[in-house]
Amino acid sequence: MTAETHRWWFGDDDDATTTTSYAREDTQNVVDDPVREISRVVDPGQTRRIGNGGTAQSRSAILHSLASIESWAMLLAWDAIQRFGVARNMPKEFYDDFVELAADEGRHFALLSRRLDECGVVRFGELEAHDGLWRTAKETAHSLEARLAVEHCVHEARGLDVLPQTIGKFRRNGDEASATLLETVIYPEEITHCASGLRWFKYLHAREVDGGDVGEETEESGVVKAFHEIVREYFHGALKPPFNDEARAKAGFTPVWYEPLATKVHAQ
Repeated sequence: MTAETHRWWFGDDDDATTTTSYAREDTQNVVDDPVREISRVVDPGQTRRIGNGGTAQSRSAILHSLASIESWAMLLAWDAIQRFGVARNMPKEFYDDFVELAADEGRHFALLSRRLDECGVVRFGELEAHDGLWRTAKETAHSLEARLAVEHCVHEARGLDVLPQTIGKFRRNGDEASATLLETVIYPEEITHCASGLRWFKYLHAREVDGGDVGEETEESGVVKAFHEIVREYFHGALKPPFNDEARAKAGFTPVWYEPLATKVHAQ
């Protein structure tokens, strides 16, 4: 459905028989708890350790975890369109970005699921998975700014920090196919997703607070301070270094956006 909707949105589907008819009411009934093909959903703090990739079981557990994250990310992209697009009077470019993002995440999920099948240990859905991303989505369901800041600029940016190490686990243990998939497809595209989150956060701040221009991005600038305030309100705890400064820079993040958030601020 995601790939089909992507083709429909961008006018790439020449076969009218495969194009779905989308009723307006379908875009207004937001699904709060989507059904997923997971044997058991657990609290984020209750997931089992998946190891360092030294066994086929450990590598499959890592792939399964990544596939689950990508499936949540796909749903989050559609949720952002459906929940906030009309409500916040977002421009067409916002829809373009998030339809593209959903298609990327859906393709990532399909590729990781296929890789799981090739490894032959488990199929997607046979292991437990946590619902941390969707819990954050529900906590930010009333605020597009909070959704963009926490989901895309914190959680997805954290993925940029840890993916190089994950790639190394597969490569060191002889799974070049998984390492190459992560390195050449998923990693570079996740950078663009973080960039989209930051771009639309700055757009909203410029449109509704700064009168069209966010100005210079320093730790004391309004848009960066607003970002810090939102992250501290909705993200539990401090950000964890070390940060992948190179990948974050490609997404548009200078250290002023994230380094101050590595220190937990205690209430006075």
